Amino acid sequence: MTSDVPHTPHGPLPEGGKPRAITRWGTPVMHRRQADVTAYDEELRTLVADMAATMYAADGVGLAACQVGVDLRVFVFDCPDSTGDHTVGVVCNPTVSLPEGKDRKLDEAEEGCLSFPGAFVECARPDAARVTGFGVDGEPVVFEGDGLLARCLQHETDHTLGTVFADRLSTKAQKKLRKAHEKVADKFPLTWPAEED
Repeated sequence: MTSDVPHTPHGPLPEGGKPRAITRWGTPVMHRRQADVTAYDEELRTLVADMAATMYAADGVGLAACQVGVDLRVFVFDCPDSTGDHTVGVVCNPTVSLPEGKDRKLDEAEEGCLSFPGAFVECARPDAARVTGFGVDGEPVVFEGDGLLARCLQHETDHTLGTVFADRLSTKAQKKLRKAHEKVADKFPLTWPAEED
């Protein structure tokens, strides 16, 4: 069943957040494993609400805490799978499982990152993924899917481990990505997409 209404098996994203400036590649928090979430409290809920607001303001499909400069292993997402069905969620302390052996098929598709905005390049990833972790209230969550959703779950889990998708590219593809970003960098000030005060 395809619908524009997001599928929310573990509840909607917290609302009422404010968009924050997106942290760029090269900032130390983007390139190290973040701290595990240990407190499922109002501070976490506020962070997650701000992350959701930031993701939507930037027209993204996923965002990790490190992308707003916060050293915590949590991400939010609102992303379609190969059928167009949207899944929405929050995952704290994610663990990703990928197909192995004969079930493993790579999907060569364009990938981008809000922390390196405006640039896209092909990146091969397994075409299905399953992520387990905890929701914003500490409840166990499981998300799985294919298509862009599989790519998103892998990309955001990578962020919580200090990996940006350029780390998975050849030197040639990294250069192509850098050139694409440089062409449009002026459109994305360092305050983007936060609202001006």
